[in-house]
Amino acid sequence: MNTTFMPQFKDIDQLFEHQLEGLKWTIDHTYNGSAFYKKQFEKAGITPGDITSLDDLNRLPFTTGNDLKEGYPLPLLSVPERDVVRIHASSGTTGKRKVLSYTQNDLIVWFDMFARCYEMAGLTKEDRVQIAVGYGVWTAGMGFQLGCERLGAMAVPVGPGNIDMQCQFLVDLQSTVFCCTASMALLMAEEINKRGIKEQINLKKIILGSERCSSAMRAKIKDLLGLEDMFDITGMTELYGPGTGLDCHKHEGIHYWADKYILEILDPDTLKPVKDGDVGEMVVTTLCKEAAPLVRYRTRDLTRKISRPCSCGNILPMHDKIMGRSDDMIILKGVNIYPGQIDEVLSSIPEVGSEYQLHLERKADGKDYMTIKTESRQGSDSADTENIKAKIKKTIKSKIMVSCDAQICAYGDLPRFEGKTRRIFDNRS
Repeated sequence: MNTTFMPQFKDIDQLFEHQLEGLKWTIDHTYNGSAFYKKQFEKAGITPGDITSLDDLNRLPFTTGNDLKEGYPLPLLSVPERDVVRIHASSGTTGKRKVLSYTQNDLIVWFDMFARCYEMAGLTKEDRVQIAVGYGVWTAGMGFQLGCERLGAMAVPVGPGNIDMQCQFLVDLQSTVFCCTASMALLMAEEINKRGIKEQINLKKIILGSERCSSAMRAKIKDLLGLEDMFDITGMTELYGPGTGLDCHKHEGIHYWADKYILEILDPDTLKPVKDGDVGEMVVTTLCKEAAPLVRYRTRDLTRKISRPCSCGNILPMHDKIMGRSDDMIILKGVNIYPGQIDEVLSSIPEVGSEYQLHLERKADGKDYMTIKTESRQGSDSADTENIKAKIKKTIKSKIMVSCDAQICAYGDLPRFEGKTRRIFDNRS
């Protein structure tokens, strides 16, 4: 397989040497180019000359989403404004948005990383990539499209929603790859089968981003469409945008582009490294980002590092799928619950469908209660409802250590959405 966009490190030590050089450059660049970072470093007693090994990373101060909001409109800027050729912004819904600046070189790095994702998914210039994510100030649409064009494949930039046009282009243009959220993929898979056009399309792969996708949902989408493969892509506006990692065809974890950023997994409370394999918060430090570099940026995303090398042979390290956000964590009866844990439990029960909702309420007795509302698997026996309920309650209790109630509805009863699906309903006062 051609690897035009993949770095050619002979071993992990060479990668670490590359990271150290990138770290030194970033600290020097931010110290001399950003008033914000220089103040942060001086407060921590750090100068660029103090960075002599990767172990010095833990001496550096953290950067947070609040720092970006407080620095509005061009936070973390480390180059003259005249060098900024584009901005993108996060899709936050409260207060000022997090705006990120890009130099021309930042865009080149981003699109090369994205092309690397497509390359890892096995795409070639012969593919036709239908893009069903948001355009505008968000990074999604531009990332998927320009990464596709960087690879040399044909981009079909439909954007989100518009199911009629999506279906028409899948048939008429014979798109081979579809890029969307998991919710949109399920909606399209069911719609294609409902319209009876499965045999008229040429879809081979789907690349999912922006929201978690349970194993059950992945299996359902793949089965409905008869796909060759599906991939999870990662990224965030602060870290260029989508395209900063992808699971390869072995699906043993997300390969992340460690030549472009350093990933730490830290306890969100203590900010110390978690034990190997434990879930923690992703903290990232960029190695060549010019306009708005990140130094130990707390992403709030939760995952775990995978220490073993991937059987595909690529030496770039892996992390697990994103399990949720530290600020999305649910506390129920003193137990910390991450949404990704619910995904995993429900996916382990064959009789359960791909969509679910989690409802939390506080009753008159002052206690908190959790109800999981889920669909049964398509074609399952409705008489088996009580058995499914019992399995859910038992598995949740054994895996997550909390009690819950369960409600089972028929396949297709829960709403489908073109964008991200809301699954957590916390009605506690």
